[in-house]
Order: sequence, then C-alpha cells, then structure tokens
Amino acid sequence: MSRVVRAATADDMPAVRRVARRFGLLDGWPGTPDFLDAERAFGRLLFAPDDAGGALGFGGTLRRGVLTHLGDLFVLPERQSSGLGRTLLTGLLREPGPKVTFASSDPRAIALYVRHGLRPLTPLLYLTGPATGLPAPTARRTRPEDVAPLDATSSGGDRGATLAWYAGVPGVTMYATGRGYAAAREMDDQVLIGPAGGATAHDCADAVLGALAAARAGSARIAVPGTHPLVPVLLGVGWRIADMDTFMDTFMADEKGSALIRPDRYIPHPDLG
Repeated sequence: MSRVVRAATADDMPAVRRVARRFGLLDGWPGTPDFLDAERAFGRLLFAPDDAGGALGFGGTLRRGVLTHLGDLFVLPERQSSGLGRTLLTGLLREPGPKVTFASSDPRAIALYVRHGLRPLTPLLYLTGPATGLPAPTARRTRPEDVAPLDATSSGGDRGATLAWYAGVPGVTMYATGRGYAAAREMDDQVLIGPAGGATAHDCADAVLGALAAARAGSARIAVPGTHPLVPVLLGVGWRIADMDTFMDTFMADEKGSALIRPDRYIPHPDLG
C-alpha cells in the first residue's frame, strides 16, 4: 500500500467525506460548508488517496495563532495499523509551535500522539442534557469580531477568520456575558455550545449558561474539559456523559506555554477546537 499523502483539493472532498461519513463525523453537519471546509481554509487537510479515486484516510488541523489544533485523524479500519496514521500525523504536525488535540479513547491513538510529543491533560466529556432549568445569566447577541480577542486568550491563539466563518453557518449565534462569550448552533430542538471561554472560570460558565438560556432549545450538547466547573453542575441536574476523549497538548510541562489554554475557563467546539 502506498503511504503517500497530500493536501486535499476541492475535487478530493467527495472522497474525504465518504471516509468522514463512515465514521459518523458529519452527523452534526447536515449540509456544507462543514468542518472539513474549515480545515482546508484555516489549517491543513491531508488525505491518502487509493488507486480508484477514493481515500484510505485523512487528517485535518486548524491554526490558532502559533497553536495547531489537530482536529481529525481517521484511517479506514482495513488500513489501520499499517503506518498510514503515523504518516498523516507527521505531515499534520510539521508546523512549529504548541499542539493540542482531543485524542480518542482508543489506547492506540493516545500512544501515537504521545510518541509525537503530546501529553494527556484532562478528559474531554461530551455532555448532553436539558437546556432548561439551569441558572440563566443574561446573554446578549454579539459579533464574532467583538469576541475574537477574548477567544484568542481563552483558546490559545487568534482565529478571527475561523470565528467569522462559523458565525455564517446556519443556526449559529454568538453570545456574550460580561467577560465571557459562547457560540450556540441551533439545529431543530437541540443546541450545540462551543467554542466558549472567559477571563475566569466563572465568566466562562456564565457565558455557557447564558447562551443555553438565550437559545431556548429543548436539549443541548457541550464538550467540556473534565476540570471545568460546569461538569458537576450539569451532571448534578441530570445531564449524562455520551462519550469522552482525552484533551492532550505539547506544552503542559512548559510554565509559559501551559497558560495558552486553561481547561477550566475554555469549552471547545467538538469539531473546530
């Protein structure tokens, strides 16, 4: 099997999306644009072509200033343990600077990322539950450019263009509460929260709760780092853990770098970081 990988072009996207659908990655993206388009536009999307015009696997990153967020690394089951994942990962992580990812719970994936210099930091919990019956700080609608500076501080680097792109996706509204912000995407009677952040953990929590109340959906989904103060609040009112990954980074041991992302005051978007 060839282990050649290359940057995906517009013509390659149908093959990449076939792999993504096989893993259920597009379930939350009923149409385009989707997060794969964001990776092509604001990061790097690599794929491994087969001999029939398809794809054997793909991986994608998004850039936030000097920070690289590894968003995806998927290889078809019949091609796993062949070295293709390592080839994709090496190409994706070639940029200098700190790296962060949400590794799967698969021990093989975590071991692969550790060998590339990332270290486990905290679980990332995919929580689902009712969007009502929670404290409801007042949230106001805002523009992506108005929250971009705070997002840069919370998420580890500037991504104003990515925020503007996401704000243009159908159903997305940006909210602000004091020194916090949160993006909410409404789909049918469910809302997806993230990214969200704040100057303090309390500010981040207020922004999330304010966005939940403003969206007025029946249910919600949020990817919450395990150390975030919202975890016991949401689990305490009946939310459940639908899935979990591992938040990993390359700078946790660096006193200066470790301040790039504080998982107690940041909530990522599940696909955009």
